[in-house]
Amino acid sequence: MVRPNEEVEAVLQEYADLVAITGGDAFKARAYEKAARAIGGYPEDVSRLDAEGLRGIPGVGKSIAEKVVEFLRTGVFAAVEERRARIPAGVRELITIPTLGPKKAMVLYEDLHIASVDELAEAIRAERLRDLKGFGPKTEENILRGIALMRQAGERITLATAMGVAEEIVAELSRVTGCEQCGYAGSLRRMRETIGDIDILVAADRSDAFMDALTELASTAEVIAHGPKKTSIRTVKGLQVDLRVLAPESWGAGLQYFTGSKAHNIRTRTIAVRHGLKLSEYGLFEVAGGPTGTGGSAERSGPAGTGGPAGRGTRRGTEAEGRLVASRSEEDVYARLGLPWIPPALREDRGEIEAGLRDELPVLVSERDVRGDLHTHTDLTDGLAPLEEMVRAAAERGYAYYAVTDHAPDLFMEQMTDEKALAQRRRLRKLDGKHRGMRLLHGTELNIGPEGEVDWPAEFLAGFDICVASVHSHFGLSRSAMTRRIVRACENPYVQVIGHPTTRLIGRRPGVDADWDEVFAACARTGTALEVNAQPDRLDLSDEDILRAKEYGARFAVDTDAHAVPHLAYLRYGIGTAQRGWLTAEDVINTWPLARLRRFLRKGRPA
Repeated sequence: MVRPNEEVEAVLQEYADLVAITGGDAFKARAYEKAARAIGGYPEDVSRLDAEGLRGIPGVGKSIAEKVVEFLRTGVFAAVEERRARIPAGVRELITIPTLGPKKAMVLYEDLHIASVDELAEAIRAERLRDLKGFGPKTEENILRGIALMRQAGERITLATAMGVAEEIVAELSRVTGCEQCGYAGSLRRMRETIGDIDILVAADRSDAFMDALTELASTAEVIAHGPKKTSIRTVKGLQVDLRVLAPESWGAGLQYFTGSKAHNIRTRTIAVRHGLKLSEYGLFEVAGGPTGTGGSAERSGPAGTGGPAGRGTRRGTEAEGRLVASRSEEDVYARLGLPWIPPALREDRGEIEAGLRDELPVLVSERDVRGDLHTHTDLTDGLAPLEEMVRAAAERGYAYYAVTDHAPDLFMEQMTDEKALAQRRRLRKLDGKHRGMRLLHGTELNIGPEGEVDWPAEFLAGFDICVASVHSHFGLSRSAMTRRIVRACENPYVQVIGHPTTRLIGRRPGVDADWDEVFAACARTGTALEVNAQPDRLDLSDEDILRAKEYGARFAVDTDAHAVPHLAYLRYGIGTAQRGWLTAEDVINTWPLARLRRFLRKGRPA
């Protein structure tokens, strides 16, 4: 089910966008945007609060609280309806394109009567935008990149959204009588950054109760297919979920098969053939008469109905398939192929088979390894919770240390000052060690300017325990200028971490154009860590960039960039991305003991 908090967050964010499109008060748009984030990150169900209770949420004033109460009671947000009526549907479609702002969308509609993404792409190809003020070849290039990004995203959703749906369904099906095991597979289990469909597997002797249970969930909006072998539904969020029920003795083989990836499975099936075996979702079988085909399978590959029950009972291996030699666990299947168990995050045919055969698979970093979070915010700038609340929540996660890194003054909207930063430092020092002995680091998130400059002078930066530096503006610099900009920040002795390095927002904004090999080499040379930002719409660096940076010997920090208490739990997505990049605990600075971390943070600072 969609949480009321998420519904309210969505409608408030839409209102903020509509205010911006119609040329309304920028401060009003900002207020609604901040309230949207506050309610989205609020840990309790806002539908249980009255107007007074809502006003207790940071950023939610009297007017917004009353509108939220109205929306929760009637399902209608009158101000949104009124603003929608003032904006042509075509403009609303155009502003879904990353890199195209609301003002330019209105110009395109009013001057060229462009009212769809396809019409815009055609107009760019015909060079019709060239005569418009503010549009040129560079703008056209950026818009085309945005269109490509949007189309690439398609119907895929973020890892966190898919995970929430999957875990809810797994919890429900696990309660059905007869369930021996239940879990998710496919790209979600491999922790890919976006997910198409969700694959759910159940181990049980009978399938009918589980198929019925899936179709009857409150979150089910549509039943696509309902059968004894496979049932597919669409949730109220528009996400397709496929359920297969496996015989308990086939659980391991089925989990391996439906986890994928397709490329990985082709490799494992090829190895099976070389051993005179056949690998399927039912198990690993001896094959009389030699090798068979080597087709592979991934999340949804293979013939319809495979991996499920036959009739009312679950499908077992048959005599025609030969003698079953392994199937009950993934470990058994991999071992019979001469391989160690391969973590799902590595199963992309990017060298994991070869490493496994050499017994050289890395011990991947895990959430348990993380000793602290090095990039977080409070309500002093754009966070949603006060310092004490964020510190207390971090301590409850068992951290040994925790850094507070609110925005620096060059991000003007946050209104940071020297005095505010120093006052926060005094408050933080008083809290140091007071919550379960957790040590506190006072830091800041600096803004990397167009020339690589940062907010404060060296003498002020010297007072911080840690400085994260990030690009927040001027995304359109040339490749060479962007590269110089980030490398210069790496060379600053007071910058220890480059935050969300590429600046991408998944499905909404592409990363900046830079020579990343030069940047990664600079990070390794200067002892500057690269962040793996765990925010689900960032996951920046991506797994592919992590793999490249690791080759240069760079270090990494897996941080949440938390702006609210619930965001601290996003660490799991950063860790999943780090695992896909083959990172070990040794590669990640916030798994190190505090004394070693402090030595790293001193970097090239003057003594």
